[in-house]
Amino acid sequence: MGTRNYSDEFKRDAVHQITVRGYPVREVSRRLGVSTHSLYKWLKQFAEPVPKPGVDHETENRRLKRELARVTEERDILKKATVYFARGSQ
Repeated sequence: MGTRNYSDEFKRDAVHQITVRGYPVREVSRRLGVSTHSLYKWLKQFAEPVPKPGVDHETENRRLKRELARVTEERDILKKATVYFARGSQ
């Protein structure tokens, strides 16, 4: 049992089934009669890299500042409540 040479088109179609159609590697491997090892190798070779969404630092900075202001306000309210209840228990 020798190794088979598959065309690039066949490999791309197999990768397409996994990446675009969402089939599991194991299922595609079984259907096509190809080892999972080969499919993972083809994925590295032919799959389009998915660009990671860039972080908008300005938006994230504004969100964090709003959250900090809210948490600081909550902390101040709790400090005042502690002082108020401490006086009432004396």
